[in-house]
Amino acid sequence: MTAELVRGQNHTLPQTRLEIRVSAGTPVVAGATLGDERGTVPGIEWIAHPGSPQLPGLEVSQQAAADHRLAVDLEALPAGVHRVTVLLALPVGVGGPVRFGAVPAPFVAVTGLDGTEIATFTLTDLDTESAVSALELYRRQDAWKVRAVGQGYAGGLADMLADQGVTDPAALAGAIQEAVTRGLARSVAPPPPRTPEGDRVRHATGAADHRPAAPTPHPAPEPPEPLTDPAHTTQPQTASGPAHTTQPHPAPGPAAAGPSAPGASAGGPINYAHPRRQHAAPPSPPPTAPPAQPGQPAQPVAGDATGWSMDERLYNQIWGMFEDLARAVAAYRSAVDFAESRMDQELDRALSDPRNRIGGAGDRAREEARAKRDELTSRAREALDRDLNQLAAESAVVEPALPAAYAGWGNPVWHAHRIPMEIPMALRIGDLHLPERTDLRIPLLVRLPLERGMWVDSGRTGSEAAALMDTDQLRRLAMETAVAHAARLLAVYPPGEFAVHVIDPAGSAAGPLAPLVDAGVLAGPPAAGPGGVASVLAHLTRRVDLVQMAVRARAADSLPPDLDTGEQLLVVNDFPHGFDDRAVTQLRYLADEGPAVGVHLLMVADREEASAYGPILDPLWRSLLRITPVADSHLADPWVGHAWTYEPLTIPPGSRVLEQVLAAVTAARRAAGR
Repeated sequence: MTAELVRGQNHTLPQTRLEIRVSAGTPVVAGATLGDERGTVPGIEWIAHPGSPQLPGLEVSQQAAADHRLAVDLEALPAGVHRVTVLLALPVGVGGPVRFGAVPAPFVAVTGLDGTEIATFTLTDLDTESAVSALELYRRQDAWKVRAVGQGYAGGLADMLADQGVTDPAALAGAIQEAVTRGLARSVAPPPPRTPEGDRVRHATGAADHRPAAPTPHPAPEPPEPLTDPAHTTQPQTASGPAHTTQPHPAPGPAAAGPSAPGASAGGPINYAHPRRQHAAPPSPPPTAPPAQPGQPAQPVAGDATGWSMDERLYNQIWGMFEDLARAVAAYRSAVDFAESRMDQELDRALSDPRNRIGGAGDRAREEARAKRDELTSRAREALDRDLNQLAAESAVVEPALPAAYAGWGNPVWHAHRIPMEIPMALRIGDLHLPERTDLRIPLLVRLPLERGMWVDSGRTGSEAAALMDTDQLRRLAMETAVAHAARLLAVYPPGEFAVHVIDPAGSAAGPLAPLVDAGVLAGPPAAGPGGVASVLAHLTRRVDLVQMAVRARAADSLPPDLDTGEQLLVVNDFPHGFDDRAVTQLRYLADEGPAVGVHLLMVADREEASAYGPILDPLWRSLLRITPVADSHLADPWVGHAWTYEPLTIPPGSRVLEQVLAAVTAARRAAGR
């Protein structure tokens, strides 16, 4: 999965043999420098450029071109190299553009040798700069990472090389440009305009809206890779910034000032909007905000994303808010990390001179470095707060406009809810937030029909809140959470198209199950004892087998008349108590094969108690989305690697909304003759 970086953001590199691909709308010069631990380039022999294109472990193009491929073998670099900085510059003296603000934003991708993208970065909001440090590969604790830099220089190559400690940078810059001029006859012309679907050049939008327009309308852009629980996934989790994204979104966070500022730009604020966030004109006009006052941000409007219906627009808007929050915080955290790293470099550079180690020179250097660090951190926080406030204003407008499937239990829409005639796009199963602003909650939506089941963790080791609760209280709360999710699913499906089965081997969940039982919405009484468990599992396993065979044979009409073809949900309480090896195998089969044919699991279990089964249950846990009955920071998006705090949906104290919703389900079934 590709990590789409913003300025200051970093990402771990999974391999050492790489290609760096540059795509621009005009010929540019590409080069790279090798730096030591402080980022200083010891001499010109550590610089790869068109006049000297090869170094150990590094090769660049010999000409100016609109597209470049730089080859990097990190293991073959000289032992003292800790940083590889990729440089881009506009050719001079050839009659072409003299500033990056006049050309399309360059796009840089770090890929494997097979072309698989590892990380990408679009250099937006450049203006008078004619040279830019695009990104850097750097060694950190025996691991290599990539950082998006985007640091522009209005003084061109000479200023950029001087900032890296090169001796006589003007002479070297002239030699590079001379080599480019000599090879002008070989210079590759810009490619013809790409189709909108293939365009990788990102263009900044106006100051009124920090989101870019999508190249083409898309009815339902897919959200980032589903959130995962690091506790039961074999995928390594990164700690950068988005998931995303993938993906897919965030906020300006300038990391430095002056010529060394990766976030500075004379052309206006940095556009950190995700390039793939869809905001093209939908098939029918979405709501529009009133004109913004001069100098004020545009007023948010519910449903301003693309989509064929209001539900789809709201769904896309919510995912866009999640992406913006992820990228905003990622940019802020990376900017703070960049400020700390730069302070350390400046201190090392200043104190490496013995003359500065005595007297007041060393103290002044420390004070200046820390003051600059504090200034950069403060600027990044101001930018973060500005964008978080904008997202909070958007959330305040969107939340009241949500349909029941997307709304929390406290939303008045549930009190007037009517069972729909078709299923919605998604269902809300909780909220997400980050520690930078805990009151800014983003709804966690899962697509319908469900693509995988859920596991409500009733264990005490999941979070601090769970550890402080009594075991019995936590188990009851976990089962109440499962019942509430089952009720929401029943309420958003057409009458008779969703059935709920319950397995409660010991009968210990009679209290939490009472709303479902009293409303008569279950497919049958809760199954108890070994016989009841075996009967329900055999029934659902048979259904999966028959539907799979009918689908493969394209003979849906041949299904038995007594087979319920609607979606099925199996709620399992207190697993693995009451389950033998055969029952466990059937559960794993339902978890793996069931979602494709409409059979889903909702398990309530303590993972620690199930450890006695050993690794046989690991595939089962990994196939389910873990949620908790109390707040817990266990969900990680593989796009940016944030640890999101999951907040379960709670019914307001004293509210009868659950009973009202289940009564509406019962009434709708009776009216439909189900």
